[in-house]
Amino acid sequence: MRIRSMLAAAATAGTIAVVAAVPAQATEYSSALKIKGVQYDAPGRDSNNCTTGNTKSEYLTIKNYSRTTTVNLKGYVVKDATGNMYRFSANHYLQPGDYVSLRGGRGTESDAKNVAYRQSCNFIWNNDKDTIYLYKPSGARADVHSYTKSRDDRDGNGYITYHG
Repeated sequence: MRIRSMLAAAATAGTIAVVAAVPAQATEYSSALKIKGVQYDAPGRDSNNCTTGNTKSEYLTIKNYSRTTTVNLKGYVVKDATGNMYRFSANHYLQPGDYVSLRGGRGTESDAKNVAYRQSCNFIWNNDKDTIYLYKPSGARADVHSYTKSRDDRDGNGYITYHG
C-alpha cells in the first residue's frame, strides 16, 4: 500500500518514476540450498580420461544457508544450459551451514567428506560460459547462475563465488 501511495504522489507531483528490471540470474529463490560457487575450469589441461584426467577437479559447491533446518539432497537436480544433469539419488543430509561438493569423475558419495560424484568423467561446465540450475525435488527452481569467463572470473583461476 505504501508503494502505491508514493507512486500516486509522484505522479501527482509530475515526477516520472523509473523501475529497473532485475536480471533473471539475480533472482533469489526461497530455498535453504544455494550454489555457493563453481570450479568451472579445472586446473591444468582438460582431460576427461577417467584414470588420468582432471574432471574430479571440476566441481560445484552447494551450501545449506539455513540457520536451523537440515536438508536432504535426495531428489535435488543440477543442470547446465544444454541439459546435462545430475540427480542426487541417495540420502545426503546437509546440516545448517554445511555444504557438498559435486565433482566430476567417479567416486563414492560421502556425508563425512561432503562430496558427491557425477559418475561421469565428462566435463559438465563450459570453460567460456554456462548457466547452472539447481532444482528442488518438487521441480521448483532453488537457485540459478549464469557466468562468462571474461565477466565473472576476474582473477582467472577458473572459480566463481556466488553466495559467500
